[in-house]
Amino acid sequence: MRRRLSIAAATATLALTVGPASAYSVYVSNEKDNTITVVDSATMQVVKSVNVGQRPRGITISHDGKLIYLCASDDDTIEIIDTATLEIIGTLPSGPDPELFVLSPDGTRLYVANEDDNLVTVIDVQGKSVLAEIPVGVEPEGMGISPDGKTLVNTSETTNMAHFVDTATHEITDNVLVDSRPRFAEFKPDGSEVWVSAEIGGTVSVIDNKSREVKHKITFKIPGLRTESIQPVGIRITADGKKAYVALGPANHVAVVNTETYEVEKYILVGQRVWQLAFTPDQKTIISTNGVSNDITFIDVATDEPIQSVTVGALPWGIVVSPN
Repeated sequence: MRRRLSIAAATATLALTVGPASAYSVYVSNEKDNTITVVDSATMQVVKSVNVGQRPRGITISHDGKLIYLCASDDDTIEIIDTATLEIIGTLPSGPDPELFVLSPDGTRLYVANEDDNLVTVIDVQGKSVLAEIPVGVEPEGMGISPDGKTLVNTSETTNMAHFVDTATHEITDNVLVDSRPRFAEFKPDGSEVWVSAEIGGTVSVIDNKSREVKHKITFKIPGLRTESIQPVGIRITADGKKAYVALGPANHVAVVNTETYEVEKYILVGQRVWQLAFTPDQKTIISTNGVSNDITFIDVATDEPIQSVTVGALPWGIVVSPN
């Protein structure tokens, strides 16, 4: 006679079959209390809080996962943090008021937006030296780089432009007018388009990377919310290029956009004043920073449903996830 498995035994068998979820370290910069919060992506629990420089905002990580780079905006520097010890081990010459930056695909250069000086600073990461300063529009912020590393896009908040820069010559090749207060630039994985969010304009401009012209503008409408409260900021596009996620600021939602039709497929309710976004390397989860509610929200990419919110520091701004 065949014996039935108990519920406990069946659950254990299933767990062995499926295996544990991948665990990554999530690093969140908290603008108001000058800390980084480290969160375990598998348990969705805070691991540690690390004291850093003043007004930390932009944050990224080396491609091997060994070093964190952090914009300490009010200290006019970029701090280098060892991910093994979570100690500050050096700085980079960022220029004044670094806010956002992007690391080159080969990991050798950082391109930094200096909001107060209307410059983009190019930094040699290994040599810890400034390679170039590129004059751009007023109040530069958004920084995106093409997958091949040949084209940099900077957005200027007051000039309302996306500036296309040749990374070989450090020269601006094209200026593309977008809507009011552009905050972020994100290339599609195939390099064909760059998406630029306009916080006050309430749109995302999709720019063709060959013609350097706006080919489409995405607008947003959430029932029960005033149009002026829907303010696009951070953007992330899935590795397969099929879906884009757009943080909508004080609207407290993340929009899910079909990148082929440019239609909004869903609005995901998260915390208050959602600002930036980051995927886990397995692309199973995307995480938002919610500044006013002082938390981050884990979102299931398969279902586009929020999983859990985790309290971090005061005014969480930037977010990056370890690559392995």
